[in-house]
Amino acid sequence: LRMLQVKLIVTGDDFGYCPRRNQGIVDCFLAGAVSNVSLLVNGSAAADAAKLARRYNIPIGLHANLSEGSPVCEVLKTNSSLLNQDGFFHGKMGFRTALSKGLLNMAEVKQELKAQVELFHELTGHLPPHMDGHQHVHVLPEVRHVFAEVLEEYGIKYTRVPIEPGLHNCDWIPPSLMDFYLGVEEDSFNTVDVFTKHGIRWPDIYIGLSTMGRNMSVSSIRSAIDSAVLQLRAKAPQSSTVTIELMVHPGYPSVPPVGGCGEGPDDFSQSWERLHELQTLIKPELQSHYKGRNIQLCSFKDL
Repeated sequence: LRMLQVKLIVTGDDFGYCPRRNQGIVDCFLAGAVSNVSLLVNGSAAADAAKLARRYNIPIGLHANLSEGSPVCEVLKTNSSLLNQDGFFHGKMGFRTALSKGLLNMAEVKQELKAQVELFHELTGHLPPHMDGHQHVHVLPEVRHVFAEVLEEYGIKYTRVPIEPGLHNCDWIPPSLMDFYLGVEEDSFNTVDVFTKHGIRWPDIYIGLSTMGRNMSVSSIRSAIDSAVLQLRAKAPQSSTVTIELMVHPGYPSVPPVGGCGEGPDDFSQSWERLHELQTLIKPELQSHYKGRNIQLCSFKDL
């Protein structure tokens, strides 16, 4: 692995979710542990997040959200297929159910995605260099086509395709969660051709499902990176540079009612697992592992 240069994008997801999430992500960035962030423009602290990104020069992209909280497009806030009877998005699983029943209007999906890009532009002063999906909605059937069209229309070059090498060997992931992950993986495989056709790119390797929350440790990150790189080398031995995106969710736990995307913070954001990720990512032994492996932290605009 010595001669190989690895470019690692460590993306802090859900920037803008709440002030404590923002603070945790910024602390990680300043410690050199996160190199990129993904902004939820419908997050309760999105404007604050955009200010922090500008103040500290943090590379920022868009975490498109169709599943949690409220839409940002005015027209869709009152009466649209994207809302449940309580007037919020359908939720992580609810969105998938509504989609599979054919209840979602794809024109409205596109309208909301474009509104989120426009709001991102308004908040940050620039278009997002990369755009992915909160709870991986961007790789779902039908949505993937609309998502790709929006990226192409705005000239957004990069996205995330959550196919994680070695996921199948992770016996510590509970079966119900593993089912969800395998669904995400299958949807991602079916999305590759669509994104390719629209000229969209993504890093060589994605990591983040196997290292989330309580499953994150210096050794879980290290072995995920090492085994993914070895696997890729076997497939493409001649490449001298490998790009990786590591998805992370560090932060100080949310304290309700503050936070969320319109309906308060979820359990994941209130849990100790946020802080656990933050504390793991800033460990000096992780930083020294990067140096020893010739791993350079960067953002999408450095690819």
